[in-house]
Amino acid sequence: MLGNWFFNLIYIVLLVIFSPLLVYRALKQGKYRHGFKQKYFGRIPRRRNILARTGSIDSPDTKIVWFHAVSVGEVNLLRPILKLIRESKSDWHCVVSTTSFTGMELALKLFGKELTVFYCPLDFSWAADKAMQRLRPDLLVLVEQELWPNLICAAKRYGAKVAIINGRFSENGYKRYLWVRRFIVPMFRRIDIIAAQSETYAGWFHRLGVSADSIRVIGSMKFDGAQSDRNNPETQHLKSLAGISDEDIVFLAGSTQSPEEAFAVECYENLKTDFPRLRLILVPRHPERFEEVAALLEAKAVLWQRRSQLREVEGGDSDMVLSFDSGMNLGVREGESSRKAVKPRILLVDTVGELGGWWGTAAIAFVGGSMGQRGGQNMIEPAAYGAAVCFGPNTKNFRDIVDLILRDQAAQVVHDQHEMEQFVRRCLEEPEVAEQFGGRAKKLVDRQLGATKRTLEMLETLFSADRED
Repeated sequence: MLGNWFFNLIYIVLLVIFSPLLVYRALKQGKYRHGFKQKYFGRIPRRRNILARTGSIDSPDTKIVWFHAVSVGEVNLLRPILKLIRESKSDWHCVVSTTSFTGMELALKLFGKELTVFYCPLDFSWAADKAMQRLRPDLLVLVEQELWPNLICAAKRYGAKVAIINGRFSENGYKRYLWVRRFIVPMFRRIDIIAAQSETYAGWFHRLGVSADSIRVIGSMKFDGAQSDRNNPETQHLKSLAGISDEDIVFLAGSTQSPEEAFAVECYENLKTDFPRLRLILVPRHPERFEEVAALLEAKAVLWQRRSQLREVEGGDSDMVLSFDSGMNLGVREGESSRKAVKPRILLVDTVGELGGWWGTAAIAFVGGSMGQRGGQNMIEPAAYGAAVCFGPNTKNFRDIVDLILRDQAAQVVHDQHEMEQFVRRCLEEPEVAEQFGGRAKKLVDRQLGATKRTLEMLETLFSADRED
């Protein structure tokens, strides 16, 4: 219990220090307002209510499996394993928690009709205890690097197994854990099993206190979750919605941070005259930056449109102009023929949870978060579609995936706007080069498939061990 209150004290101190920023974001950006009772007091759904909703009986064979995914990326990661469980484990009842508002929106969209979705309690001992008391899960599954001492301790106290799937660390995150290793070793020793993405991450978990017998190197589930068919319904819908024709060549900059959007816009502006079929799609990583990127486009005085303003015209005719709202609005009336007006060829995606579908429209892709200090973002999705992929030099959060991609010459590192433009220009001037990049990327993803099935088999062993006992 002393350890629990030690972490409580740390969290309270941090809360006080950062409270001005938290209040500002709550008021200005609408963050942190939702799920107050669940987050701070653990008032999540009760086990009996969940089972009643599904018409199940709380028998010894009934398993409540709680998956926790912090935000959008981790929520998306759960899609294939939850589908596999639904098809093969009738006695497993899964629930999903998330931390961020955008993660909650996506979780409700993907799973809300079939599964119970809620906000995860913050890692205060009283909130974690109350949540475990109400839900009494048989298994708590944490995605990637969601390691919370009080939550894990409460899970074990109420008899739940604890697993980490798709386990990894950012380089900085691992170093921070090393600094406080003496305080967190008990947490790591409470974890029953870990599915690590690579030997590197497995070694890091072991050095932090996890028994080597509890670690499995499974590979990354992100490969299994990546769509590879450009004709999938979501991509085709978005393509039609944006009026993207088969002759258009889409350069998509996704999961971006400043100044990556500016680089992509400059690149497009320098190439559009020579390549009139080129289109640019910008997908910023964080919703609070949508207006910042919109202001950038206004300042550049380019013709652009917002995803949130796209509306399908009657009959779904892609030759019809889709309505848009920007500073360069040329007075096109809704439904007016595109042959009577110039259509915007820059799209700002100011909605959440669609990036996977938009990647399917891209012939050339830049994966953002890689030219600043964020450490990169997931480059598997555009690779799976066979896009010609580039990203910046700072990709420490995805080091193993990057090593694989660069080893197979399936992408290229670009260090600045000039190199980004060179890469895009080469792909446009030499289509066979773009096809080679894309082909190698697609083959790499195909070779890495299967981690989701191996992960489920690993989770099954936790319950089979109980039966043997």
